[in-house]
Amino acid sequence: MDVDARIQLFDLKTKYQFQTVPGVDQYNMPLYNVQIEGSQNVGIYPVYQGFLNPVYVNGIKVPFQVDKTGFFNNWPNIVQQMYVIDKGDGITTNFNFTFPVSPNNLIPPNLPFQYFLRGHVDITGIIATGNNIDPIFGTTISTVIPSTSIFPAVYITSIDSNDNNLVVQDSGQFLQVSGVNMPNYGLFMNPGSAPFGYSALPGVYSTTLNTINYLTGKGNVTFPTAPAAGANISAQAFLFQCGLPRGILFYNNVLTLRSPPDRQYLVELDAYLSPAAFLNQPNAIPFGYMAEYIARGAARKILADTGDVEQFQFYEPFFKEQEMLVWKRSQRQWTADRTQTIYSQGINQRQSGLNNMGGSAL
Repeated sequence: MDVDARIQLFDLKTKYQFQTVPGVDQYNMPLYNVQIEGSQNVGIYPVYQGFLNPVYVNGIKVPFQVDKTGFFNNWPNIVQQMYVIDKGDGITTNFNFTFPVSPNNLIPPNLPFQYFLRGHVDITGIIATGNNIDPIFGTTISTVIPSTSIFPAVYITSIDSNDNNLVVQDSGQFLQVSGVNMPNYGLFMNPGSAPFGYSALPGVYSTTLNTINYLTGKGNVTFPTAPAAGANISAQAFLFQCGLPRGILFYNNVLTLRSPPDRQYLVELDAYLSPAAFLNQPNAIPFGYMAEYIARGAARKILADTGDVEQFQFYEPFFKEQEMLVWKRSQRQWTADRTQTIYSQGINQRQSGLNNMGGSAL
């Protein structure tokens, strides 16, 4: 597991691809399932070290960014103030509502369509559940997810009779009814202090209670205490017109697409693989030329753990030698491509005739 951190090899460079889900704008980096090595388990961890250019959506190259500032300058998450969806009476805690800016989508939706951004749980939250299931579905919210891994996108707010804030938000988790996943229904929760101060709302979770339908803007919420008599019950959300994604942000191990997809699109990214997918199989080393490097690296760990400094120092040059040989093999492959200059634009660019000496490949 140290290999990818020490050297990024050509053999570990690969392609990650997935199909988008209509209306879903955030996608976590995939995780390995738990692997068993003898009596030990290797826990859930990311399949890839990271993503890099080029990035394609349905074969169209799109900008790829890792800086949130530049990305959200182009596609800002503007909070839609949905104004008043109801009023309190000092007694009632349960309210049905429909967002005033409802997109009125049909199910299945007709294209193109608008929708409300949905809450999200990052991969740290997925790992905390102990199950490699993303997104998370349930009949109520899971409270084993750190609140720092939950990123809500819909808020219902009011005040109680003592002027205390009442805030309910979506949880990044979705409804499951009788074993059936319902990805358009987000589960509301009562926020609280980190790490696990949030809680489920009173009552049940269903298509008519304590959920928000991201496509229609309809929902139901049960506040922990009753909103004050005459107090406004307001909503906040992010409303987007869906379409072909024209930009991707990679941040916090999450890929964010803008515009949010209105249908299935094939997303393809370059990536570096974490080389530990074969731990419980005889072919544990996917590339034979790395065998001695990994063996000496393992011996190095054992010597360091046992405190045998003399033997560690003796074997260290041999480990470094193997690392250099592995690295050289990878670098030799990179030399197959010539270095581009201002007078060349790579293969199959001769027809442009501009900025490359009239089509010359020299």
